[in-house]
Amino acid sequence: MQPLTQENLTQLKQLRTELTRFTAVYKFALDEVNTKINILKDEFSYIHDYNPIEHCSSRLKSPESILKKIYKKNIEFSLGSIKENIKDIAGIRIICSFKSDIYALSEMIQNQKDIELIERKDYIQNPKPNGYQSLHLIVKVPVFLSDREEKVCVEIQIRTIAMDFWASLEHKIYYKYDKEIPNRLATELKEAADSAAALDEKMEKIHSEVKELKNKQLNELDEVFDVSSMTATQDKFMQGIIQQLLKEPKKLE
Repeated sequence: MQPLTQENLTQLKQLRTELTRFTAVYKFALDEVNTKINILKDEFSYIHDYNPIEHCSSRLKSPESILKKIYKKNIEFSLGSIKENIKDIAGIRIICSFKSDIYALSEMIQNQKDIELIERKDYIQNPKPNGYQSLHLIVKVPVFLSDREEKVCVEIQIRTIAMDFWASLEHKIYYKYDKEIPNRLATELKEAADSAAALDEKMEKIHSEVKELKNKQLNELDEVFDVSSMTATQDKFMQGIIQQLLKEPKKLE
């Protein structure tokens, strides 16, 4: 870590003012990615009658946070260096219902023609030692300004509800103990992470079984009703009945 001199302090003050303008472009990039995610969310709701996104949040690092990271990582005090070395100035977190939704959504995001994947870290298949799980993507998106186009990095974290719950509490505990967690608590947190992962696996299994049951019901209904031979009025009426039946799962005997 470099020593903080008076010259550095002067540079930091000047850089802070420049960073305020600099981060505006990252705000525009966040808006671009949020729009894409909202479109995917609405498409699933309208077409597939299912939404894999529970909720989504975004954040922009403050100039102060960026300056702290510059100092911590011993990065040159310049906007070009910041852009090259700090990829998480703009961040989006997407919370999904099931683990399979994470990978499906990741593929859909990467398949967007104007999104370029820079980095992918899968902490679900390879959890961190403390038990942390999430899928991290660093992507570049184009931002069209009045006089130029800029490619801007955005970090996207995708995780399940259970993963997010654990990560949120771990973060609070981590900073409460000033980043020095007692070994006993670290062990218990790891056990809690394993329990959260086991819950995700169980819910994924239930989700798959429900999908299979729903598909089976739909196939059985297709055999009973010859939808292709119905008139338009009959078709609309029978489709309404079918949808209602599918929304009311059979009671277990």
